[in-house]
Amino acid sequence: MSETGMTTRISPLQKVLWWAQDYVYAAVCQVEGMLSRVQPGSFHQGHRDPVVIIPGVYENWQFMLPLIQAVNDAGHPVHVVTVLQRNKLDVPVAARLVAQHLEEAGLRDASIVAHSKGGLIGKYTMLNLDPEQRINRMITVCTPFSGSRYAKYMLLPSLRIFSPSNALTLQLAREETINSRITSIYGPFDPHIPEGSVLPGATNIELRVAGHFRILGDPETARIIVEQLTPGTP
Repeated sequence: MSETGMTTRISPLQKVLWWAQDYVYAAVCQVEGMLSRVQPGSFHQGHRDPVVIIPGVYENWQFMLPLIQAVNDAGHPVHVVTVLQRNKLDVPVAARLVAQHLEEAGLRDASIVAHSKGGLIGKYTMLNLDPEQRINRMITVCTPFSGSRYAKYMLLPSLRIFSPSNALTLQLAREETINSRITSIYGPFDPHIPEGSVLPGATNIELRVAGHFRILGDPETARIIVEQLTPGTP
């Protein structure tokens, strides 16, 4: 783990291998999510501050089950915003649903744990839709805070929004007032975000596992997230 980034040169062959492993992991998770019978309410118990889960684009909440289970096992009540479904909504619309869930569930001193697009939704919520300061901090995994140059080649509008020249992406990048309350976690190679996930002013942590999806299932990712949720707790 590094908070300054790794400098080891990565070979093209290694990148291809990581890319393939990443998509295999994502495919397996999608199937497991569809077959899962776990109910979101089963994670509401806990004695520590609540956590709200925001998955990435085209991901349902079950996609983040390994992290949900680890966070809940550490004593945090975990809430998922099921109305997001597969998270294809525009960021401001999705953020309003997150803010609505926080209010209706009466959550305070809450943390957000988000993957990819979920981090943009979380930051938008913190900046614009949290007047009562219900959100304490956010921990993101592989979020394109600076966009992704690949987005301009995508046919779907839900993916083109990640372009570095997108107005909302630029707006969120310029707003640094809450970055100190954000932890950004990422690996040495992300096939979807060549720009990386470093966020100025945030706590940036690079792990050894590569990929955009596979990192979600790595035990070190779960350990770091739990550590960031409860700083100073053994």
